[in-house]
Amino acid sequence: MPREIQIGNGSVLLAYDRRGLIRDFYFPNAGMENHAQGHPFRVGVYANGLFSWVGDESWLPRLDYEDDTLVALIALTNHRLGVELTFRDVVDFHENLFVREIRARNLSGSPIELRLFFHHDFHIYGSEIGDTACFKPEVSGLLHYKGCRYFLINAEHGRETGILRYATGTKEAKGLMGTWVDAEDGELSGNPIAQGAVDSVFAMHAPLEPGGEFASHYWIACAEDWKGAYRLNSLVKERSPGYIIKRTADYWRLWCGKEKINFDGLPESVARLYRRSLLILRTNINDNGATIAAADSDIQHYYKDTYTYTWPRDGALVAHSLGMAGYPIPARNFFTFCANVISRSGYFLHKYNCNGSAASSWHPWVINGQPSLPIQEDETGLVVWALWEHFKIYRDIEFIKPFYRRLVKAAADFMCSFVDPETGLPMPSYDLWEERLGVHTFTTSAVIAGLKAAANFTEAFGEAELSSKYRFVADKMTAALAKFMYDTEKKHFARTLLRDGTLDNTLDISLSSLVVFDVLPATDERVISTMEAMKNTLWCQTEIGGMARYEHDTYQAVVPPSREVPGNPWIKSALWYAQYLIARAADTEELKAAIPFMEWVASRVLPSGVIPEQINPVTGEPVSVSPLTWSHAEFVITVQKYLDKLGTIGVCPMCHRPIFFKHRMNT
Repeated sequence: MPREIQIGNGSVLLAYDRRGLIRDFYFPNAGMENHAQGHPFRVGVYANGLFSWVGDESWLPRLDYEDDTLVALIALTNHRLGVELTFRDVVDFHENLFVREIRARNLSGSPIELRLFFHHDFHIYGSEIGDTACFKPEVSGLLHYKGCRYFLINAEHGRETGILRYATGTKEAKGLMGTWVDAEDGELSGNPIAQGAVDSVFAMHAPLEPGGEFASHYWIACAEDWKGAYRLNSLVKERSPGYIIKRTADYWRLWCGKEKINFDGLPESVARLYRRSLLILRTNINDNGATIAAADSDIQHYYKDTYTYTWPRDGALVAHSLGMAGYPIPARNFFTFCANVISRSGYFLHKYNCNGSAASSWHPWVINGQPSLPIQEDETGLVVWALWEHFKIYRDIEFIKPFYRRLVKAAADFMCSFVDPETGLPMPSYDLWEERLGVHTFTTSAVIAGLKAAANFTEAFGEAELSSKYRFVADKMTAALAKFMYDTEKKHFARTLLRDGTLDNTLDISLSSLVVFDVLPATDERVISTMEAMKNTLWCQTEIGGMARYEHDTYQAVVPPSREVPGNPWIKSALWYAQYLIARAADTEELKAAIPFMEWVASRVLPSGVIPEQINPVTGEPVSVSPLTWSHAEFVITVQKYLDKLGTIGVCPMCHRPIFFKHRMNT
């Protein structure tokens, strides 16, 4: 089930399913230690003897955000009960606090004795074993804890603070479903403590006249000990929950509006999704710069692993998008993270945990009895490339200085050494899709881009001889790419040069890397023929449309791959093709051709603005993880490239008015 809402602050990250229920609860890292593990934090309603859990068929959920904020808006309507619930949820921008404003309205023409139930299904440290749930009388709140993880739950009713009705109990053992079942008769047992596999529920009672409303708040303080949880609870009581919500909304509006952007020529749906993408990107970035691919834990039910890791490739593109958008600090934090995890030999591993340790991988260190580096070399090239793109904008020399030797030069030296002496192409490594070993056009393009970036750095730092070396290897590799990987019969570049010297000519959207990383001009006839062949072959011939990742793509395929539907449409496929059109455009008429691809993406997102990895080619519903950080990053990059090109051309393609300023105007 996709995550339709995500809120966080770089330390706490919460993700909600389409029913409006919390399903993922990360702390103290965004993407590491999921204390919910996909188990729902239920919400129940008892009204005049009828009970229902939110998510039952009788509920109509609507999920969105307050514009330009990370304030989640969750509206839940149940006409059978005659009740409408509205939540405004935040994770405080500074403190590790989750705060919810609750409003309940009586939709019926009769009085209602309303009882709301809030359930917490913690699996602390990702496991239900050894947890404790208890009522703490000194704060009149519920506490879940284990080891160095404390979650203190409390509530406010009008002027009164504290939980009056509660229950703790056992779940997932001896056939017990959980304490949440205790709520279904409208009453709670008041059991004050339970250990092992445990959960908790508390209730709020409110009589409502016809059309009447009830308002209250509840919060969860996240800390590493009781003292920290107590401090945060006291802070909410002192400042008020409403204050925490307001200051968080104000902060994100300020953050989102930092750069004044003129979106002339782009539809409002694109502009809105651009701003939403920036905010969602920020939720997946840890304070230490680790950038997770996705927080959606439901993927583990298919593959027993998640996307909650930092891939240097994905992170580099996220950092690049934020740098282009005017947010250098998260980008700098990512580069600092990379400088701390890069190997002494100058390459990056497959992926990393949020704390910088090596993450799970399926790439072997030995192939046919011989040692083999289990890497995707594009990840090494793209980090250096993104760092140079960042430097071009911000010229932050003192920031770059500590990384010059251990990140830029070390990576460039590795890329120069990891070259086949016979072809001048990179040695075999795994492709960006993590499926095949070989010499790939995408990897080669990324390495060329990385070496050119390193040459620019070393030239700027006065090491002309080193700069010449890196540039020579990059130029030789570019020539080898054209010589060995362009099929003159097919008239397009090959995806992969196989180990037996033959070409894998599968049309793959990753061939866009030739343009995306400025390896070859977008006007090069070989590039044009490649991109048009991709568009004609990979566009899905359904009402949904969109471009597949590559021919015969079976990964999470909704229907068997065919000529009409080569695979599920991927968001980044449409955006990379749009970036090609932008790069190729010589005038405003040609530039307009990119807009429908951005509009297609904007039309396929969830109502909240969340962008998934893939789209169902039949129904248009999200497939795989959602939101996907990389998808949001590519959307930001595409919009920025469009606006940059528009500023260069100088005329708005929609209204044909002259444009006199760059799109990023500091006012």
